[in-house]
Amino acid sequence: MTKGTTYKDAGVDIEAGNRLVSRIREIVRPTLRPEVMSHVGGFGAVVSLAETPYEKPVLVSSTDGVGTKLKIAFLSGIHDTVGIDLVAMCVNDVIVQGAEPLFFLDYFATGRLDVGVAETVIRGIAAGCRAANCSLVGGETAELPGFYADGEYDLAGFAVGIADRDKIIDGSGITVGDQIIGVGSSGLHSNGYSLARKVLLDDGGYDLGHVFPELGRPLVEELLTPTRIYVRTILNLLRDFNVKGMAHITGGGIPENLPRVLPQGCRARVQKNSWQLPAIFHLIRDLGKVEEEEMQRTFNCGLGMTLVVPAKDVEEVLVRLKALGEKAWVIGEILERRAGEPTLSVE
Repeated sequence: MTKGTTYKDAGVDIEAGNRLVSRIREIVRPTLRPEVMSHVGGFGAVVSLAETPYEKPVLVSSTDGVGTKLKIAFLSGIHDTVGIDLVAMCVNDVIVQGAEPLFFLDYFATGRLDVGVAETVIRGIAAGCRAANCSLVGGETAELPGFYADGEYDLAGFAVGIADRDKIIDGSGITVGDQIIGVGSSGLHSNGYSLARKVLLDDGGYDLGHVFPELGRPLVEELLTPTRIYVRTILNLLRDFNVKGMAHITGGGIPENLPRVLPQGCRARVQKNSWQLPAIFHLIRDLGKVEEEEMQRTFNCGLGMTLVVPAKDVEEVLVRLKALGEKAWVIGEILERRAGEPTLSVE
């Protein structure tokens, strides 16, 4: 008797998915906070807000991906860091509003499920969740034959944070005279990789093992350095300082992200060369002959986060940031914005 066509014949291996789920359970367990009431394998994650200390709890959510940085993971076969990036891109958006990340979900889609690769990616996601002190409460693994090239996958992440309604940070308290502090990035983070790959790999012809003297390590290590997670640093600052506004510097750089937190009547003046530009940005700019404005609008250029604080607190905030292991600089100030003036100038 001829065996009928199966789902596996069509490219979907249900047993491989089951094996992955069984491995995930142990990966997830160390990330779980007391608020989580459910376990991996259910139809939905259950989280209790009654277990939180917030008087007027509100939820803050964010979703993001890793973008074409994944291409570097595919080319190199290194998959243990992009999961950290996935978490970072979401929780950093949540923390800028003063919300503590509470839980995280992921979506992993691929053409043919490689259990080993998927497990490695998810271990990275769990590591990111531990760094942000949020629970990895669930996710979805989708095997989509014919949709993705062999060996490739895509990622999406979803973070939910919690804050007191009266303590949400939205920039409305920013006033003229406040100072802007830039907090150092770990490198490219997860933005601008299409341009970076074009300059370094496609046009430049460098392979991922190439060691630029300026970098002092293989190019692949630089390009796969995980996005820095600022959650613990920011929560520490918020306990003692009046941080009036924060911007996560992602796609669009400072020019498009910092103005998002400025209230009407205020503008930001950022001082050129007031912070240290990491070597990878010098390389991309010089090798690709990329104009300064294009660099600023594509990359974080060495700053992963900006904070707006009262002038009287600047020195203490800088001391605290250094003690927390962050590089930070005063990069500008808040000025009055008159009719017709731009919200940001770089001088």
